[in-house]
Amino acid sequence: MKILGSTLTPIAFADPPLLNVMGVHEPYALRSVLQVQCEDGIVGLGESYGDAPFLEQVARALPALIGLDAFDLPAIRAAVSRALGRAVVTDAHGLIGGFSADKTLASVYSMIEVAALDAQGKALHTPVVELLGGRARDRVDFSAYLFYKYAAHADGRTDPWGAALDADGLVEQARRMIDVYGFGSIKVKGGVFAPEVECEGIEALAAAFPGRPLRLDPNAGWTPATSINVASRLEGVLEYLEDPTPGQDGMAQVAAHAPMPLATNMCVVSFADIPQAVRQNSVQVILSDHHFWGGLRDTLALGTLTETFGLGLSMHSNSHLGISLAAMVHVAAATRQLTYACDTHWPWKDTDIVEPGVLEFRNGSVAVPTAPGLGVSLDLDALARAHETYQSCGQTRRDDVTYMRRFVPDFTPNTARW
Repeated sequence: MKILGSTLTPIAFADPPLLNVMGVHEPYALRSVLQVQCEDGIVGLGESYGDAPFLEQVARALPALIGLDAFDLPAIRAAVSRALGRAVVTDAHGLIGGFSADKTLASVYSMIEVAALDAQGKALHTPVVELLGGRARDRVDFSAYLFYKYAAHADGRTDPWGAALDADGLVEQARRMIDVYGFGSIKVKGGVFAPEVECEGIEALAAAFPGRPLRLDPNAGWTPATSINVASRLEGVLEYLEDPTPGQDGMAQVAAHAPMPLATNMCVVSFADIPQAVRQNSVQVILSDHHFWGGLRDTLALGTLTETFGLGLSMHSNSHLGISLAAMVHVAAATRQLTYACDTHWPWKDTDIVEPGVLEFRNGSVAVPTAPGLGVSLDLDALARAHETYQSCGQTRRDDVTYMRRFVPDFTPNTARW
């Protein structure tokens, strides 16, 4: 099934003022949608980042796909590699680890691979999960993803969630999110306030929602010594502590004392990072993310590798829409080693670019789509509106730091600050 062409559409959608170690989310989240046109009128869909440097590299790769077989993934990857050379995409937030040519290739190829797998499934009249080896589960569990947040953006625009700047705000946010989506576990994005304040937030959640697994992710905002103190205080409270301090050496120091597993999506972000992690026992849980691990098949391979070395496997997310959620559900369903509830930013968006009715949260989980391919259909009108928003919003790359200075003029990122 030959690839005849492709269309890459940058889009934007409203994002609340969510706080993190690097600052605060800007008014719009940037994404991109890929349509790969194949023979027989089949169109495969992919979704990924929308920052200008990433879009530039995807645009470089797409002409190389024409004439290739959508089923020949090794040839597609090789073509993408040749087109990109040793290009490196960087970002202004650094919340998903370092930058390299290999990671850039993995990120660009992932978007294309998802679209190719969607096209394959449509051609064969089978869901992507079956192309990945079949289902280990029929539904995929997700976790409530809580953020400290402002009530309004710098321009005064509010969102329905309101402010959450203390323990009470977190508990109320969790209650609303669980009432709507039924989540069975809770993750808190930390690194915003002093560690003792964030510990109080976790302890308040534990008291309000007894028995629910809890996670805290300060995005490397603490020193190893502080991380060890927090881990000791939250013994028996956290399911895992995610990226408390920068780098594998620092994480190994913390892991030697922490009573709970340490998780990461920052210091182990490629297969090349795993040998050191195993040698140092720097992490015990890796958060997969097909957007930068090299796609759905490489995520399956990561599951095999984590099982081999006795590591746990969870799933990271960033601001995403329905094509990405569908891909996440398919690969999570096929990856039997993925036993933790996955992250998702789904509750924080107010729109989508896929037709409604397929991706529904019930009791904190999403059923694996049963239609061919990813099982979702593109809403072309919604895509056009999201593209218009991209063109008018004035953002071309995410920059939480600069935007935070509109609220706190002397703000500096909090990495290893405490």
